[in-house]
Amino acid sequence: MAAAALLALLAGPLLLLLLLFGGARRLRRARSRPGGSRALPRGVRALVVTAHPDDESLFFAPALLGLRRAGAAPAVLCCSAGNYYNQGEIRKKELEQSCCVLGIPASHVTVIDHRDLPDNPAVEWDTHLLATLVLKHIEAKNINLVVTFDAGGVSGHTNHISLYSAVRVLCARAGVSESLEEVHFLPGCAHFLPPARGCPVHPLRGGD
Repeated sequence: MAAAALLALLAGPLLLLLLLFGGARRLRRARSRPGGSRALPRGVRALVVTAHPDDESLFFAPALLGLRRAGAAPAVLCCSAGNYYNQGEIRKKELEQSCCVLGIPASHVTVIDHRDLPDNPAVEWDTHLLATLVLKHIEAKNINLVVTFDAGGVSGHTNHISLYSAVRVLCARAGVSESLEEVHFLPGCAHFLPPARGCPVHPLRGGD
């Protein structure tokens, strides 16, 4: 029983270390390709928008590490507390701890805990409400680069897909053409840069 409890305690940190190791390998491969490592222009303020605590490590760790290596200081906006199993408070603390391992201070991590944005794969989040909340954060932090899930949400989770739809709404409001402004960092995530908000950003290639 004691051994099983110890294994359960170590499972989370070990998984995160494996993910970070995989991200580091992708970054090394990217730097070995011609043009694979490219510094971002000065003044880039990146925001990684996720749906739930643990998305930052499961899906975006390589992108976050790549942004830091490229000279950006990314922030994380998590759009729910991940309270599907009534563990929202625990998961918010785990989010901060995970971001700390990734080199992102707690002051750069924000959780939106809105009653109309529940952690629930059966609930399609209101795109316009979500877009409004994300835009409020973008304006408050003077963000000019947004990274989020792609159209498939990686795992197909409804909340993930809602985030992509919301960011597309923001791009449409700003008059941004998705075909020009969406660039994949890794399979499953994309970045959007409204040109009215900042400088042109070269695509980061964090993996195949």
